[in-house]
Amino acid sequence: MKKITSLFIVLLSLITFNNPVLASDEEHLIEFLSHKAAPLEVATDFDMIIDRAGERQLVLLGESSHGTVEFYSLRVEITKRLISEKKFSFVAVEGDWSSIDRLNQYVKNMPDALKSAKEVLLSFDRWPEWMWKNHEIEQLAEWLREYNTGLPENKKVGFHGMDVYGPWDAMDNLLAFTKKYLPLYHNEIQSRLQCFAKYDRNEWAYAKAVSRGGFSCQQGMIEVSNLLRTFVITNNAFKDNDFFQAEQNSLIVKNAEDYYRLAIDDDLASWNSRVQHMWLSVKRLLYFYGENSKGVVWAHNTHAGDSRATSMYSQGIVNIGSLSRYELDRSQVYIVGFGTNEGQVLAGDSWGADVEKMQIPSGTKGSYENILSKFKLHNFYFLFDDKDRRNPWLSQYRKHRAIGVVYNPENDALDNYVPSILPQRYDAFIFIRHTNPLKLIE
Repeated sequence: MKKITSLFIVLLSLITFNNPVLASDEEHLIEFLSHKAAPLEVATDFDMIIDRAGERQLVLLGESSHGTVEFYSLRVEITKRLISEKKFSFVAVEGDWSSIDRLNQYVKNMPDALKSAKEVLLSFDRWPEWMWKNHEIEQLAEWLREYNTGLPENKKVGFHGMDVYGPWDAMDNLLAFTKKYLPLYHNEIQSRLQCFAKYDRNEWAYAKAVSRGGFSCQQGMIEVSNLLRTFVITNNAFKDNDFFQAEQNSLIVKNAEDYYRLAIDDDLASWNSRVQHMWLSVKRLLYFYGENSKGVVWAHNTHAGDSRATSMYSQGIVNIGSLSRYELDRSQVYIVGFGTNEGQVLAGDSWGADVEKMQIPSGTKGSYENILSKFKLHNFYFLFDDKDRRNPWLSQYRKHRAIGVVYNPENDALDNYVPSILPQRYDAFIFIRHTNPLKLIE
């Protein structure tokens, strides 16, 4: 993960384009886009986004950093409106399944749920904890709890993690399930899982051992996942929450083994492995919530914005945006990107480091961030259509900033831009000129 976080943007940006962007191009772009910009001041300004996105099966809400309060607060408002006005069924976020499920239990008022959203969030202990242990997530969770009150169980809106991280919690939950429901198979499954867990439950120790020629647990993890799938099919338990959770946990363990093993030697393959798991999780949630269900996905722009409209595509990289548009059809997916020109952000200077408030420098010359900062409007958004996607001023690759949980502002111009064609990557784009860092709950 350390390698992925620090290097993937550098790798994605190492591409040569045949059509350099000239100053005159920027002038034409500014003139054209200034007529499309819709001012953004209050939540009701999102009416057009809600109208266009509301009938889609999936709405992907991005962010250009993992530590910006405005991105979170705006996603909260859009999500609340999609749920209350357009009857969306669940929210899936770029977080661990097991830890986020404690929040899902709370918002659905399940038995044994913790007593408040704050109590749930304070229980999160995996870095980068600020992504979830913040006031905006607390607000959304409390709102969901109230919204779900009085609704039948099959109509309550869920809140789920879709990521591959957290294999040890997933393993513990899976074994608790097999001990209770599948006692005849419990020891067999536990034995196979132990192959992965015996490295002091340290995924990186396992991955390093395999890279040095050690025994791979891949086949055993696949067999465990297949066993759980067989039990679900045999018991016709596709919509049973306990079986759904157990199968999801088996998939997390299997796919985490794959992700970490690949990450040691192949950043790009491990990226695709992780993304495939996130997309599988979203598809499983669409099925679990039933016919005509609709989901809101929160993820970084690099996961949400269609990779086929970026330099990522030349590297063979997929993401949720490209996979969902391909499998569901573009007409069923609405993607909203976010960006800022300057401000502050929460991040660490290395994986696992203490979180810091860091200064975001003004966008590098020629980037979308730099160009959009020249508009008269302070905060605004665009809605893109097919005509925009054919516009020559919009069809060129331009730099678009992406800040991860690991960030070095001094290297911003070199490491943190992904060349993109904005109207092909997103259906809408929200620009906040100056942004502020998240605040952790305590």
